Amino acid sequence: MTNFLDKQALRRSSYVVGLLAAALTLSACAASPASTPSTSDAGVEVDQATCDRNSAAGPITYISGYGYSASAGQLDVFLAKELGYFDALCLDVEINASGANGQQLVSSGQAQFTALGSASDVMLAAANSHNLTAVATYGSDSPFSIFTNENIKSLKDLEGKKLGYFINMTPIASAMLDAAGVDVSKVELIKMTNYDPTVVTRGQVDAIVGYASNQPEKLKSLGLPFNQFLPSELGIKGTYNVMEANSKFLTENREVSADFMRASLKALQYCLDNDDKCMDMISTLAADNNQGDAFPKDQQARTWAVESNWVRNSTAGMPGVQTTAEWEDEYKLVKQFGNVSELPKLESMMDTKLVADLYSDDALIWPGK
Repeated sequence: MTNFLDKQALRRSSYVVGLLAAALTLSACAASPASTPSTSDAGVEVDQATCDRNSAAGPITYISGYGYSASAGQLDVFLAKELGYFDALCLDVEINASGANGQQLVSSGQAQFTALGSASDVMLAAANSHNLTAVATYGSDSPFSIFTNENIKSLKDLEGKKLGYFINMTPIASAMLDAAGVDVSKVELIKMTNYDPTVVTRGQVDAIVGYASNQPEKLKSLGLPFNQFLPSELGIKGTYNVMEANSKFLTENREVSADFMRASLKALQYCLDNDDKCMDMISTLAADNNQGDAFPKDQQARTWAVESNWVRNSTAGMPGVQTTAEWEDEYKLVKQFGNVSELPKLESMMDTKLVADLYSDDALIWPGK
């Protein structure tokens, strides 16, 4: 079964077939003209000037880096479309859930928005990509964890053992090993292609750098014994899920971009208030689009049970609000463990005002000013 950690592989790797397929899909979508909405249309909740402005922006394409996962920055976009929130603001939003590299498509202007797993991912991408701006961060908890078989009582015990990772060792995981005093030269690092978490409990590897909301939760559901180590337990701070926008589109269509986020955040709040309904909706969408086996409701519910708390517990404030202070610790970790020669200035990678300005007195302004 496809696993949530696969999100990292899909987001960080460049594979041409998926990219070309997505590009063709986007081209086909763009070729179909849409009728201009009016405030007389059922469900429209903005004045005609706002409706005309948003309609004039044309199709806004969002790339889901990992299908129909119940994750902030993904779930909310799907549900904003299903619940009619984009229509209410006269936004023509198209969603591509093919799993193609969203960063490449957004950077090139073939799409306008995509989500990444953490600020670390944004920073690593910024070293090689341009024309991308982070507009929302959904939590102050790193989604990564290192889960081990029951015989590993501390990360130090990994010396002389096998540690699996996907694509590359994340800066957070490297920082965890460093903080625990692990001599990494004594750890056999193995690049994994199998996303089945039971390879740890069956002894094929001793530990894996995984996603706390998915693989460990799967092991819990199976009743299998294992241990899990979280960054926070070692005093390491991180971030959870980031929405990125095409910088040029953001500059030229700032109010439209704000309304895209407004509708998405309204759906996010709906899901925070209505967990079961949202899990039903996103699982049905996955099934209707031939991804049901990859995203069954029980898995979605386990994922959202963890990740929704990351959203609720964000130290930056209301859902989606981001600050440079929230990113600073991770920025230092990427500099130290990210194997990049140079990083752009932190402030140049993010817009801290777009989402913050959508809230007033701890409530989302809807449908807008």
